[in-house]
Amino acid sequence: MTGTAVIAEPPQSAAIRRWVATVLDDFLRCKTRAAMDLRMPAEVAWTLRDFLAAGGKRLRPLLCVIGWQAAGGHGTPAFVVKAAASLEMFHAFALIHDDVMDNSDSRRGAPTVHRRLARHQDVSRNAPSAERLGTSSAILIGDLALAWSDELLHNAGLTSSQLAAVLPLLHVMRTEVMYGQYLDVTAAGRPTCDVDRAWQIVRYKTAKYTIERPLHIGAALAGAPPAMHETLSAYALPLGEAFQLRDDILGVFGDPSTTGKPCLDDLRDGKNTVLIALALQRATPGQRSTLQTLLGNPELDGAGADRIRQVLISSGARDELERMINGRRAQAVRALDAAPYPLAATAALRQLAHTATARTS
Repeated sequence: MTGTAVIAEPPQSAAIRRWVATVLDDFLRCKTRAAMDLRMPAEVAWTLRDFLAAGGKRLRPLLCVIGWQAAGGHGTPAFVVKAAASLEMFHAFALIHDDVMDNSDSRRGAPTVHRRLARHQDVSRNAPSAERLGTSSAILIGDLALAWSDELLHNAGLTSSQLAAVLPLLHVMRTEVMYGQYLDVTAAGRPTCDVDRAWQIVRYKTAKYTIERPLHIGAALAGAPPAMHETLSAYALPLGEAFQLRDDILGVFGDPSTTGKPCLDDLRDGKNTVLIALALQRATPGQRSTLQTLLGNPELDGAGADRIRQVLISSGARDELERMINGRRAQAVRALDAAPYPLAATAALRQLAHTATARTS
């Protein structure tokens, strides 16, 4: 992978991630005890707790806290951390359902929730029955994560004015990511050279959901005016696009032992990414035939994937994506030059622009 050398994040980022992890762990421990007291299936909370504890970048809660600080919020109060943790709980819901829709086998180097639940069914069940029950159970656990994300937010200790400022942003964020996911699902299996359609998926499924709205929510907690949301967006949207472009490269060229995800899934699903759209635009007739034959084939093997990768390289699509990543990262960093944020928040956002786009997982 080409690109900028990784710049270490400030110690505060690691601390925020630990605090968020503690909030989530404590919350799910309480849910486990409550389930046991009611003689309800405690494994529901255990499964979600294990999924959240398995890793993840915690990028959305981190950005929520930085958004609070960028808007003049002091320190990292508990109510901000709890509100930030609610975003990670919502993200758990989104990932669990996403893995079901994509029929994925692994996430973060471990079996996906629906695969794990299928494996732990009664041995008397046949394989199709176990798989169906695992999928149904994962959908329900994802639904609970969605409900519990609301519970975390409403019990975070926010004032009525803070809650009134945050809820509209939260509603918009959830709507945007669902639209983005719908666009992604309906475009899968039919990759085209329509780069604009691929960019639309990037903006709604990732750029707004992952970067922009968490920053807005954190800033809203600090009482930021709408004008500050605009300056945050000038940073967030190009960075979110670069973040997803890096993800698209890793989804095809990444090392599964590092990314925690297979490197065949996106190709087998025929994901309509900017990388694929660019390759189809630039490909020779022979290369285009290779892509159209192999992309979206659920039986694609390693040799077939290598043929696709060679086209992505020789067509110049991969190099063009690297240039796009660098350009959008630079655009995001430039947006900080005149931003009215405290120095510490500006430094954190500047470093995050590099760690989010020059990564291997």
